[in-house]
Amino acid sequence: MEHNFDFEALYELLKGRNIRALREKLAGMNVVDTAEFIQELEGEERLIAFRILPKSLSADVFSYLDSDAQTAIVSAISDRELEQLMDEMFVDDAVDFLDEVPANVVRRVMQVSDPETREIINKFLQYPENSAGSIMTIEMVEFHDRLTAGEAIKQLRATAPDKETIYNCYVIDDSRHLTGVLPLRRLLLAKDGDRIREMMDKEEQVISVNTLDDQEEVADLVRKYDLISVPVVDNEGRLVGIITVDDIVDVIEEEATEDFEKMALLQPSEDTYLKTGVFKLAKNRIVWLLILMVSATFTGQIITSYETMLAAVAGLTACIPMLMDTGGNAGSQTSTLIIRGLALGELHIKDYFQILWKELRVAIICGLALAVANVGRMLLIGGTEVPVILVVSAAMVCAVMVAKIIGCTLPIVAKLVHLDPALMAGPMITTIVDAVTLMIYFALATIFLL
Repeated sequence: MEHNFDFEALYELLKGRNIRALREKLAGMNVVDTAEFIQELEGEERLIAFRILPKSLSADVFSYLDSDAQTAIVSAISDRELEQLMDEMFVDDAVDFLDEVPANVVRRVMQVSDPETREIINKFLQYPENSAGSIMTIEMVEFHDRLTAGEAIKQLRATAPDKETIYNCYVIDDSRHLTGVLPLRRLLLAKDGDRIREMMDKEEQVISVNTLDDQEEVADLVRKYDLISVPVVDNEGRLVGIITVDDIVDVIEEEATEDFEKMALLQPSEDTYLKTGVFKLAKNRIVWLLILMVSATFTGQIITSYETMLAAVAGLTACIPMLMDTGGNAGSQTSTLIIRGLALGELHIKDYFQILWKELRVAIICGLALAVANVGRMLLIGGTEVPVILVVSAAMVCAVMVAKIIGCTLPIVAKLVHLDPALMAGPMITTIVDAVTLMIYFALATIFLL
């Protein structure tokens, strides 16, 4: 692993118990690099390195550690240290931490937290998993719309150190209804006597999400409007928190990983590969492997039913793997593009016929090019009669066309019936296309060669 710091030099300071120098080095590093250094340590050395951090940095560093390192540190520190750590952490980081650690660690954290923090954390933990409420933070800048710019700036100076971000200020009324968003730049450029409610652009759309909205929808919204944070409101439109772009990046990475796993027909796993047990990995894979194995039985039955013809016509059997692979690859290419387009919101169900028409044209071009190349290949190798070569090449054109039709249709159908289009990816498409390709191949062979 490459570091943006000298691990060996830092480790030598730790091993030589040169604590003051190590503390200065760690305090001057980026918190992400500091967390990476501490994470690679073990046992007492990890605890020493964490304990010497300035209190102003320890919570930030702790939030970047993986769950194993967090659990180890929490298990080793005193209740007083744990209470101070939780007081310094942003609520969303604390909730993320508690979501990942064992139940006994959660109980201990809740016991040492003050009643107000405990109530806030419990409220967050009650939101559905992967909802906007579960990933939001309540440490945002909010102003009442009756304040003046001078009063707002004075309030901001007093509270800004406890806020996760200050670039956007959120404006509320007496009932905490979200009435607008005020960029910090506009506030700083205003005159002290200007009212907040008069500084907001009345024509500007207030973009917000509900606490129960899915995190993937929130990520799409942030990406669409290029937001650095998005306010979260309850069912009555009252401001309850914000989601910042760093959490959105985590959501995008998590959702992309889940899509990749589904495209490989794996059950999504919450843990990293090395932390997932062998039996859990097997469980995540075996279901779809069994389904694909059983579905491949149909392919075998098709081949079995044409054994007489395969024995009678030389060269047919040797071309089966090539046709199946070509059809499967063509279908996977199309399905990958369509699935990604649906995930990014670039394609919609209503675009199906436009997609189909485009893929048909692409299929004809690719199919004809492959057919011509196949004719040259089979003539060069020799030993195969011309009628067989023509049948194989014609089957290849048909296979590519059918594969691309299936590849663009199945993800759209999945979206239509509210399934994840990623399920209709490589292995699934390949299995279906294999069977269809063989039926086309043998049908053409029956018509023109027997």
